[in-house]
Amino acid sequence: MVAFVAAMGTTGRCGILLFTLLAQFCCAHSWKIDPLILNEQLLWIGGGAGEVHTYRIPLITFTPRGSLLAFAEARKSSSVDMQAKFIALRRSTDRGLTWSPTSFIVDDGSLVDGLNLGSVIVDEERKSVMLIYSLCFYHYHCSPSSTMLIESLDDGLSWSAPRNLSVQLGVKSFIPGPGFGIQKRYNPAKGRLVACGHGTISGDGVFCIFSDNHGRTWKNGAALKSIPYNQPKQSQDFNPDESQPVEMEDGTIVVNIRNQMKYHCNCRIIARSLDGGESLPMEEVTFDKTLVDPVVAAGALQKEGVLYFTNPANSEHRVNLTLRWSLTNGKSWQEEAVQIWAGPSGYSSMTSLKSDYPEDKKYIYVIYEKGHKDYCETISFAKIHLYGGL
Repeated sequence: MVAFVAAMGTTGRCGILLFTLLAQFCCAHSWKIDPLILNEQLLWIGGGAGEVHTYRIPLITFTPRGSLLAFAEARKSSSVDMQAKFIALRRSTDRGLTWSPTSFIVDDGSLVDGLNLGSVIVDEERKSVMLIYSLCFYHYHCSPSSTMLIESLDDGLSWSAPRNLSVQLGVKSFIPGPGFGIQKRYNPAKGRLVACGHGTISGDGVFCIFSDNHGRTWKNGAALKSIPYNQPKQSQDFNPDESQPVEMEDGTIVVNIRNQMKYHCNCRIIARSLDGGESLPMEEVTFDKTLVDPVVAAGALQKEGVLYFTNPANSEHRVNLTLRWSLTNGKSWQEEAVQIWAGPSGYSSMTSLKSDYPEDKKYIYVIYEKGHKDYCETISFAKIHLYGGL
């Protein structure tokens, strides 16, 4: 490069411009993903303080105005799934450096069969954030089950009253996510909002809902049902469960799925929708044995042509929260991986800020359940520099 500069030294502005472009090209193509955890902090700590016993089911999203929103179930009396809860929210306007105090944006009162998170969806066209959750999922002293939606149009500062989507979708027991839903950036169905989730254990499977009018109305979409469907399950039955959809740059939706009964392997189920979330054909279902999994909700994120994945990378226990990445849309994974936390770790979710600010291309944000003796002791936030380990 020095010799090149010397040779171009008398060419004036054209030589300088050519050198600058060449240098930028070389640098852009020499970047190697080498993630480094820059900042980690606990957002929620359980243990019975105040009105909350345990925080679980963490979600995180960007907002169109450049903030980060973190959500969790605030379980009132114990750590178990079926009980009364709040939806807890914290907000950061400085890319995760500091966070607002916790606010409770939904309160299900004293319902034993209370709310369950949920999928957060950002509509970048309307600059809105929608959060979808369920009520009465288990039909315990209540019926029917309801799919609920709240929306913020002011960057998460205030939220609408809950709207019951079951009027449009029917009353099937359905928990979105947990994680994020997508707004499709590419055809088919560019602009569509899609959220995927799961049904009850007997009537389990992955089910997707979608909206083509910015969340005003919703329709039932893809279904990948368990086998045998609507019947009790045994070990190694086909039972897809909690799921995280991501859109690839060719418009395909890839759904990364919890393998509830460990069918075929102790690993993740992968399904693909080629029609914008309207179907998940069986011929597009595979099993990713690289993504060893102890049966848990996991995180997935597509950023700048790279697919990222987080889960407790262990075949039996919820420990060893690990970040992996794929340069081939999940068809293969790089041998390198980054251990975020060696100890007990559970559900995780990821996001990144989408802006014209060059620095935002370098970071992803992970939120996950973290503990020393049990994975549900705290919920932690990690800011990761994708090229910081170089």
